[in-house]
Amino acid sequence: MSKPSFSTLQRDKQPMPGFVKRALEQRSLMEAYRQRPPYQQNDYLMWINKAKLEDTKQKRLAQMLDELEGGTKYMAMDWHPAEK
Repeated sequence: MSKPSFSTLQRDKQPMPGFVKRALEQRSLMEAYRQRPPYQQNDYLMWINKAKLEDTKQKRLAQMLDELEGGTKYMAMDWHPAEK
């Protein structure tokens, strides 16, 4: 079974802002981010990108980083990776 790709997304693919990339790299979470399904990667970025206030962007970024670090949450919902 192949890994889903971004071509299956129904929403536009979101760009990754530099501050998000730096935060993922600083906390060594880029691999954890890349292991998430494409829809989750895209949803996280859309959620952060759509925030109007900088404080809100930073709070959402912190939540994403904590969820990636914990490995069992996605947008405050329980999540467990599919068995390979």
